[in-house]
Amino acid sequence: MKNGFLWGRGTLDMKGGIAMMLAAVIKAKSEGLTPAGDIILALAADEEAGRDLGAGYLVTEHKELFAGVRYAIGEFGGFSFNLGGRRFYPIMVAEKQVCHLRATFRGADGHASLRQQANPLGDMARFLDRVQSHELPVHVTPEARLMFEAIRPHLPFLLRQGVGLLLDPRMTALVLKLLGARDRTFSPLFRNTPTPTIMRGGDQINVTPGEASVDLDGRLLPGFGPEKFLSELAHVAGGDAEVEVLRHDQGGGPPDLGLFPFLEGLLVGADPEGIPVPMLMPAATDGRLFARLGIQTYGFLPMLLPESLDFGAAVHGPNERIPVEARTSGAGVFYNLLRRYG
Repeated sequence: MKNGFLWGRGTLDMKGGIAMMLAAVIKAKSEGLTPAGDIILALAADEEAGRDLGAGYLVTEHKELFAGVRYAIGEFGGFSFNLGGRRFYPIMVAEKQVCHLRATFRGADGHASLRQQANPLGDMARFLDRVQSHELPVHVTPEARLMFEAIRPHLPFLLRQGVGLLLDPRMTALVLKLLGARDRTFSPLFRNTPTPTIMRGGDQINVTPGEASVDLDGRLLPGFGPEKFLSELAHVAGGDAEVEVLRHDQGGGPPDLGLFPFLEGLLVGADPEGIPVPMLMPAATDGRLFARLGIQTYGFLPMLLPESLDFGAAVHGPNERIPVEARTSGAGVFYNLLRRYG
């Protein structure tokens, strides 16, 4: 701990959130609190590694444990961010889908001392350049519209007009470019995204490889499928690669906002100046797996963060940190959730 912060990987995502939840459950148990229904605390260790042994296993093999559950509280959301001089608390109600891809390029093996006309590494380099330098088409989904229409009324006039244009598909791409640093956060909410992450090709320095491949962490907007994604990618990057879908985890249906007013009230009670809004998350959580059981997950980690701390940029980064006070007050909000629900 230093200067009022706990530092280290996972302090925001997700050790800090787990600490808040555990503190609230322990306090409720120690005080003999009788909740309105059963409280299930499910901590799965492989949320970042496929989820097949964690939430995926629970949903597939032990769904009876969640019989009657309608709502779940999970990660990513409930933290503060500032826009136009106002403080917002986005509560995740929808998320993008996972669609992992592999693009493979083939050529002819040969001795590296001789010029090879069909070197798959060159093809892969050109593919990566096109993927990195071109954006996929924009789409204004109902989930993104829900989020920004909730934000819009609270903004100053010019920003309010800008958000209106952002939701016009004819203007979305231009407005995103004009947003500057905010483009990094908002652009994925309007596009399917393919991000290259792992490359393979060759295992001997004096041999031109006959095959090279790159894996892409694809994220689909709600309502889209792999076929549309592959079509958009081919239009941008060309058809030279053999692209296969490694994994597609379909998301849930339209968000159920039944619990949103309750969570909104908890946040406003903790910070009267805060404005809770529903959020489309640019990534994915275990919530998409629990959606298969008809459970609506809300990303809700109640934290008042300093304006200098960008939650999205800090997560998984070298300077990930959480204010100690935010963790303490967040645990209090979780306790009030258990105490007041029902």
